[in-house]
Amino acid sequence: MALDKRHIGKTYGPFTYTLGVEKMREFALAVGGGQPGIGFSPVPAHISPLLLDEQAAKAGPHGSIIAFPSFAVVFAIRPFSAAIADPELQVNMLRLVHGEQELEFLEVMRPGDVLTTTGRIEDIYEKLGKDFLVVTTESLNAAGQPVVRGTWTAIIRH
Repeated sequence: MALDKRHIGKTYGPFTYTLGVEKMREFALAVGGGQPGIGFSPVPAHISPLLLDEQAAKAGPHGSIIAFPSFAVVFAIRPFSAAIADPELQVNMLRLVHGEQELEFLEVMRPGDVLTTTGRIEDIYEKLGKDFLVVTTESLNAAGQPVVRGTWTAIIRH
């Protein structure tokens, strides 16, 4: 069943997320090849101390620990998830695959940042017997400044 284009422009959110330093560290270790939660495990040399070490990060260019860039997926995906689960769209989850995602980073993410993410169905189109659902998102900090923008694409087989 083809997705109805009348849903283009539909919005989702706002969703609020507060960044926590331990989750940020665990994420950096997990994607960097370390072992989160295992205190005796050495940190791989290629993981920046700006992501883990408070003293090193405080002396760094951002003044505090920062999040690994793709940590943004943890909170920025919520409008996309809401769209594909929206009963009005009638997405068949058994036929859905994650097509692609793009993230544009506009500011570093720091512990304690409260980020609010909203999303919008940007496009719905059909190609080669498949529906494509494109959702754009924007995450703002407490000062209203954009931190991350995303484009998320789902492909649904007919």
